[in-house]
Amino acid sequence: MANVSKPQIYLISPPQFDLSGYGDVLAEILDSQAVACMRLSLASKDEDTIARSADHLREICHARDVALVVEDHFRLVERLGLDGCHLSDGPRLLRDVRKDLGQEAIIGCYCGTSKHSGLSAGEIGADYVTFGPVSTSALGDGSVVDLDLFAWWSEMIEVPVVAEGGLTVELVRQLAPVTDFLAIGAEIWASDTPLAAMKAILAPL
Repeated sequence: MANVSKPQIYLISPPQFDLSGYGDVLAEILDSQAVACMRLSLASKDEDTIARSADHLREICHARDVALVVEDHFRLVERLGLDGCHLSDGPRLLRDVRKDLGQEAIIGCYCGTSKHSGLSAGEIGADYVTFGPVSTSALGDGSVVDLDLFAWWSEMIEVPVVAEGGLTVELVRQLAPVTDFLAIGAEIWASDTPLAAMKAILAPL
C-alpha cells in the first residue's frame, strides 16, 4: 500500500569533513529534525579515517537514537559498534554480508534505477532498497529513476523504499506519498547553513 504517513529522513554524510566542526553541525541538525538513520559515506577508503569518523558520529547519533550505517565497509560494522551497512553496488554482496553481520544488523542496498535489482535485494533480505538519482545529480551514470517506480513499489512491495540523489522541494512534494524515506545529503552540505537548507527542501512535509 502507498505510504500514508510522511516519509522519514535518511541523512547521508558529506564525502569528507572536519570532525570537530562537522560534529557541531550534525548535532544541530539532529536536535532540530527527526532523522531515522544516518549513512557514513566517505570518499576515503582508508579504514583509520573511516573508523575515526564513525567513532565521532556514533556518539552523536546514538545519543539521539539515530541509527548509523557505514557505506560498503561491512567488516567494520561490529568493530565500530555501528548499526549496519549500506551496499552501494546493489544486491551482489548482500547474501554474504547478511551471513557475516547476522539478522539484527541493518543492511540496505542502492539499486540505481533498476526495479530488478531492487526486487532481488528485497528477496535476499535487504532491510531497505534505495533508488536514484531522482533528478540529475552526481550519483550514478547520468540516468534518472522513473518516479512511477516509487508508486509501484509502495503499492506492491513491503520492503521500505528510499529516494536518493538530487532531491528538490518539488520532488519531495511528489515523492512524499510513495516513499518510506527521503535521503538528504549533497543537497544540503554545500550550503553555509545546512540546517536551513534541509528545512527548506523538506518544507512540503
